[in-house]
Amino acid sequence: MYQDKLKEILKAVKEDKLPIEQAFQQLSKLPFENLGFANIDHHRTIRRGYPEVIFCQNKTTEQVLAIAKSMFVNSTVLATRANKEILEAVKLQFPEVQINELARTFLITHPEKKTSPDPSKKILICSAGTSDLPVAEEAVVTAKSMGQTVESLYDVGVAGIHRLFNNMDKIDEANVIVVVAGMDGALPSVVSGLVDKPVIAVPTSVGYGASFQGVGPLLSMLNACSPGITVVNIDNGFGAGYFAAMINK
Repeated sequence: MYQDKLKEILKAVKEDKLPIEQAFQQLSKLPFENLGFANIDHHRTIRRGYPEVIFCQNKTTEQVLAIAKSMFVNSTVLATRANKEILEAVKLQFPEVQINELARTFLITHPEKKTSPDPSKKILICSAGTSDLPVAEEAVVTAKSMGQTVESLYDVGVAGIHRLFNNMDKIDEANVIVVVAGMDGALPSVVSGLVDKPVIAVPTSVGYGASFQGVGPLLSMLNACSPGITVVNIDNGFGAGYFAAMINK
C-alpha cells in the first residue's frame, strides 16, 4: 500500500505544503498490491472510473482466485476468458458469483458497489449470427458490469436483412450500438447507415478460410464507408462493451 508514501502525502497536506489537488493526483497513482505473480491495481477505479478486469487466459486457476480475492475487498470483480475449471472453482469460493458460460465470464458484484442503470440510456448489442454469440455476450456482461442498461438483438445479419429492419424500434432507442459480425463483416456498415449514434464494430473469427480467422471482417469494418464506426480487435467483446459503457456514461 506504500504506507510511508501515503503518510508523507497526508502530512504534507496537513502542513499546507501540498495542495489538495496535487495530493489527489499523487494518490490516484497508488496503491497496487504485489501478489508475486500479479500487481493488483486497486486504484484503477479512481483513474478510469471502473476497476481492473481479470483476463483469465493463460492464468492458472489458483492465480485467478487469488486475484479475485484481492480485488473483491474493494471492488466488483469481472473476469473474461475463463475456462470451465476456473468457473467451477470460482463457484466454490464465491457462491454469489454470476457465471456466463457462453461468454466465458464471471462477475462478483461487491455489495457496496451496486449501481442502478439509467433505463433511458441503452446500449444495444447486435450479432450478425448465432455463431457470434460468445463475443456478443462478452460485450453484454462487460457493459452490464459497468452499470449500463443493455439490450441484445441477435442473428440479424445481412443474409436476411429483413430481420434487422423488423427491429428498428430497438435500434432507434439505443444510445450506443455494438455490432458483432464474422464472415464478410458487413453488418456494422448497414447499421451505421441507419442511425445517428456511434457504432462499435467487433469482427469475430467466425467464418471459412478466406476470412483468415477474423482478419477478413476486420478489414471490411476498417474500410466501412459509413462514418461514425469505430472498430475493436478480433473477438474483443470485452473492449467493445467497455468502450460502449464509457460513451454511454
